[in-house]
Amino acid sequence: MAVVLFLSVLLIAACGLIYELIAGTLASYLLGDSVLQFSTVIGTYLFAMGLGSAASRYLGRSLVARFVQIELLVGLVGGFSSSVLFLAFAYTRSFELAMYLMVVAIGVLVGLEIPLLMRILEGRFKLRDLVSHVLTFDYLGALAASIAFPIWLVPKLGLVRAAILFGMINAAVALWSTFLFKDELRSHWTLRAMCAAALIALGAGMVASNWISSAADTQLFADEVIFQRETRYQRIVITRWKDDLRLFLNAHLQFSSRDEYRYHEALVHPGLSSLPWARRALVLGGGDGLAVRELLKYPNLQSITLVDLDPEMTKLFTENPLLAPLNDHSFRNPRVHVINADAFAWLDNQTESWDFVVVDFPDPTSYSLGKLYTTAFYRLLRKRVSENGLTVIQSTSPMFSRQSYWCIVKTLQQAGFHTWPYHVYVPSFGEWGFTLAGNAWEPPPSLPPGLRFLTVSQIPELFDFPEDMKPVEAEVNRLNDQILVRYYEKEWKDIAR
Repeated sequence: MAVVLFLSVLLIAACGLIYELIAGTLASYLLGDSVLQFSTVIGTYLFAMGLGSAASRYLGRSLVARFVQIELLVGLVGGFSSSVLFLAFAYTRSFELAMYLMVVAIGVLVGLEIPLLMRILEGRFKLRDLVSHVLTFDYLGALAASIAFPIWLVPKLGLVRAAILFGMINAAVALWSTFLFKDELRSHWTLRAMCAAALIALGAGMVASNWISSAADTQLFADEVIFQRETRYQRIVITRWKDDLRLFLNAHLQFSSRDEYRYHEALVHPGLSSLPWARRALVLGGGDGLAVRELLKYPNLQSITLVDLDPEMTKLFTENPLLAPLNDHSFRNPRVHVINADAFAWLDNQTESWDFVVVDFPDPTSYSLGKLYTTAFYRLLRKRVSENGLTVIQSTSPMFSRQSYWCIVKTLQQAGFHTWPYHVYVPSFGEWGFTLAGNAWEPPPSLPPGLRFLTVSQIPELFDFPEDMKPVEAEVNRLNDQILVRYYEKEWKDIAR
């Protein structure tokens, strides 16, 4: 019996932490700034747990029945938490309010669980053994949940089904508690019926989980959602309208198949066409393979290495019959080598150099992305660019996030690069900015055949900034103080108003 009791503690702890991680992950997916979201979610959750623990003293009778009822409430509220939050984000403007109310509710209920269970078990074990065992299994449960969440739960189940699964675990703990403590229950059949009803409701939620996700996505995205997946690193959504395919990462548009050629031709060709001697190219980010497609237009390149964090992205754009043709099946080209790794750590471990480096990361919406726009990263990058080589950086919009754009330029200069900022109009995005960096650059005299947009005569125009996009004052983005993330968040919030 003792083993089963302490297994209950482990499962209770795992469930509580999973709900907390789901709320933090959802907030970072949908709101950005993962440090802020996880910090406030964890702080609010722990505070609410404290409230629950304090309130447990006022529960003085029928402790087992109260424990079973609380377990059921945790299971139902926590189990449906991600469903409610997805729908709240899609259909209301009160996502943050809904999220913190949910976190407080779950935290208070979880805070009630362990004190109640310890009081129920008080006469069965010595106090020192009881406290030691309960806390040990509580911490073990938290460890198991923290490992399982990114490695298995999110990639295999997604956030909606993961929450429902753990809600069912809470309900199962409630149900077996009615058997473990049946001698202390007056109405165990009523409680078992409640447990059964909760399990049926959660089971129905599991069956309907795809519908819930689809309903939220349909409201969030204007076009038909044809693919969605939560990976260890991000939420990938593909939409389609007629012949237009669009990729969204964490609800941020990455490309539209109707005009992405403008972006990728401008990203690659002004720099690489000026290096006819280049033999080795590197792409950091760009897991959709569209930049690699442009690089493959240069027969002089003998080797192209792409480093992208998320294997699900590169797999999707290698194997999916709708998406792989967009990059002309570039990942299957023998000159291309795909590596799935964190670009910062991977670059830090390299000793070789490349003639042309494309840095095509998502915008700095969080500190985990912002580190890839810091002086620390750019100094690493500078060591890996050959003496006469160049790198090009995706640098956000100089129109909509003007200070962010010039912050990136200034950060590259601080890292020791000479820079040549430029911009291009992409209908899906508006004006978009890039930065060439290296020791020297001259406009190329020719471009490879087959381009749909860029011409030699256009290139000088890209480097001319009108008054409303010209340089503004900006601080350097450093690893220990990522001012860029704050610039970016403020500028896009101002636009949203």
